[in-house]
Amino acid sequence: MGNFEEKKAKYLKLTDEKILKYNNYSNDNRPQMELIDAMNYSLKGGKRIRPMLVYAFCEALGGNIDNAVAPACAVEMIHTSAFIHDDLPALDNDDIRRDKEASHKKFGDALAILAGDALSVLPFEVIADAPELTADQKILIISVLANSVGRDGMIGGQVIDIESRKRDDVTEEEIMNMYRCKKGQLIAVSCVIGAICAEGTNENLRAAAEFGLRVGLSYQIIDDILDAEEGKPADTASIVTLHGIDKAREMANKITAEALEWIDNIDDNGFLKELTEYLLDRTK
Repeated sequence: MGNFEEKKAKYLKLTDEKILKYNNYSNDNRPQMELIDAMNYSLKGGKRIRPMLVYAFCEALGGNIDNAVAPACAVEMIHTSAFIHDDLPALDNDDIRRDKEASHKKFGDALAILAGDALSVLPFEVIADAPELTADQKILIISVLANSVGRDGMIGGQVIDIESRKRDDVTEEEIMNMYRCKKGQLIAVSCVIGAICAEGTNENLRAAAEFGLRVGLSYQIIDDILDAEEGKPADTASIVTLHGIDKAREMANKITAEALEWIDNIDDNGFLKELTEYLLDRTK
């Protein structure tokens, strides 16, 4: 466990040290200082699970972690842009994020929207400008990341979520599809990007995608269980509202076991296995 905690701390520190450097002040952007402040405010803090998966897959497949820094920070920026927008009154209307005021409470709706917008495009500039990556790696990373965010990914999943709130007949299949789009796709692509940074084989990329998708599904189910145990009202259909906490936990355990099978053929998979169990057993 010591090695796991040390590596987790290393990945967390690496992201925290690097991510704000991609959004610094300059003489040219002084008029946008308030926007930069709003972007950086939301970038600070968090579990950094997605960057950890980028680093972990890169290293597990024998890659140089320096090659993964820009993509890992880019993925975290995308994640941050999503929750800035999700917290807005028009969507989830949450006032707290990462144990502090949500962006729109701190800066107002207009600047929060623009900060989220800026953090949804800056990642692609960061990847394109990364000197450690080849042109082919950049193209592939940008392609898979864009797909995981747009119509068929995170944004599409949010639309499915909103639409499901109008219904009382949402099926398990529909809920799992919402989870796949809203949460699973970006977690899966984090794993795939790590494999790309290590110049992994097509087989490695497939394993990363299948593993990550299942980790994302399990992660969302555990999120719903924790919300239910804390007594938070459910405003949308979930596996917990459909089947109850015990059945939901059984499903999370099963999906996690399936995820682990996909990394059996990766020799250096110790951290990935421990991280997967950590996410399944977390209490917050």
